[in-house]
Amino acid sequence: MTRLSPVTAVHVAVSWLTVVPVPSPAVEMDRRTGAAVIAAVPVVGALLGTAAAALAFGLSHTALPAVMIGVLLVIGLALITRGMHVDGLADTVDGLGCYGPPERVAEVMKSGSVGPFGAAAIVAAGAVQAIGFAILTEQHRWYDIVFAVVAARVAAVLACRRSLAPAASTGFGAMVAGTQGLSLIVWPAVMLAGAAILGATGPGGYDVGHMLTAVITFAVMAGAVWLLSRHCARRIGGITGDVLGAAIEIGLAMTVVGLLAR
Repeated sequence: MTRLSPVTAVHVAVSWLTVVPVPSPAVEMDRRTGAAVIAAVPVVGALLGTAAAALAFGLSHTALPAVMIGVLLVIGLALITRGMHVDGLADTVDGLGCYGPPERVAEVMKSGSVGPFGAAAIVAAGAVQAIGFAILTEQHRWYDIVFAVVAARVAAVLACRRSLAPAASTGFGAMVAGTQGLSLIVWPAVMLAGAAILGATGPGGYDVGHMLTAVITFAVMAGAVWLLSRHCARRIGGITGDVLGAAIEIGLAMTVVGLLAR
């Protein structure tokens, strides 16, 4: 099996995880490809975050209220990612909300319908994200928007750590779960560097408080996703693609809240 180059990994990640009309690269669909794609997911997050920040910047020059801009950003991110992360959040929460062994949890998650727990999770996460984006837009914190979207994609990398096996032998989870090792060090280090950059993005001199807030926010979010993915693996019998979607949506909501908590 040929190892994917970083450029090809990003190419595959964009084609898999967004509706951007890029040609599907000719790669073998195996766990080596899955590992490379997951390691490249935060790069896709940087592209999505930049697009979201640019949209927020553009819409901030219109008469639209900030809350409407926040809602549009959430909708835009859902559309460009085919809604797969939102669907994953709903399925995961519905599964965790039921009683029974892992087989029963997996059955609920595969049912295709959205139950009350899943619907509530979608509304809650969407509301938090929209309000958070709205306030960041009001405060002209464009780099924070990018940081939040990237941090949410790092959450997916954390959920694919090698200590957590896939829940099934087929499907997206089987290709990517349990594949991440070095990226668990690289991407958190990149996020800490990103937090340091955030301290220089505000008016005036370097804002140490802003930087520390970003560092603490990412650390808390990463810890929560680490525990959530471990709990999901225990309840479901392993990691699925739905769990990764839930990690991204919850990670985004937690990050925007944390960035505004200062």
